[in-house]
Amino acid sequence: MTDSFESWIGKSVSFEDVVTQRLMDEFRATLAPHVFKPQNAAEAPPGLHWCIALPIHDIARLGPDGAEAKGTFLPPVPLPRRMWAGGKIETFSPLRLHHKVSRTATISEVKHRTGKAGVMCFVSVIHEIKANGTLAIRERHDILFREAARQALAPEAPETPFVGDLEWRVDASPQLLFRFSAITFNSHRIHYDLPYAQNNEGYKGLLVHGPMQAALTLNQLAVLVGRVPKNFDYRCVSPLIAGQTFKVVGKKQGIAKIANAAGVITIEAEAHE
Repeated sequence: MTDSFESWIGKSVSFEDVVTQRLMDEFRATLAPHVFKPQNAAEAPPGLHWCIALPIHDIARLGPDGAEAKGTFLPPVPLPRRMWAGGKIETFSPLRLHHKVSRTATISEVKHRTGKAGVMCFVSVIHEIKANGTLAIRERHDILFREAARQALAPEAPETPFVGDLEWRVDASPQLLFRFSAITFNSHRIHYDLPYAQNNEGYKGLLVHGPMQAALTLNQLAVLVGRVPKNFDYRCVSPLIAGQTFKVVGKKQGIAKIANAAGVITIEAEAHE
């Protein structure tokens, strides 16, 4: 990889939207019953920002993997696989019903790395989400680009399972994946095209969305402390394959993790003020 893509740093795009009752109902119905319920019914549950003020492209402008074609907003990194690596969310005020929302996404960093997993490229995007003109949420989203699929050792479950104060069991069903893809307008083929996920990306099955896992841990921590955390950090550490029941486990101290049916941790999250 010869191009560092530094010239793409600072590139921005903006979108506008409105928080509707239908969107809030769809989000709650998709993740129910694992959703934090604010005292104010007009307040959106945490994680709704992943469903609003999004880019909407014609199918002709999508890449081979079904996601937005590289070189549109993200740099044309010559690595075929992309995945949601993690991020950080700062919540200043909640989104509410009928809020006029604007999103400005800006590429903040491009980093290259070579290790045991091969050549990788991390692209970080800062999202500033305003509600009625006031900054409500700031998020750093880290996107990972990787080489073509290669044979890899399956991650092992920790010797001591993570035990928390609250545990949710979630069925990673086709309906769940479809609905989350629909409300986030996500056409990445790893979430619905099984032959593509297996033959092109090298996964054992369809993948559960990274932002869905982040939304579940964020909602669980909000339930545990009774409010939406001001700061929330998360990191996707292993793919979560659909077709199994996984656990969302959280502690009141502000730590939450998701483990697959074998006990392998797939995401780690932490909330703090």
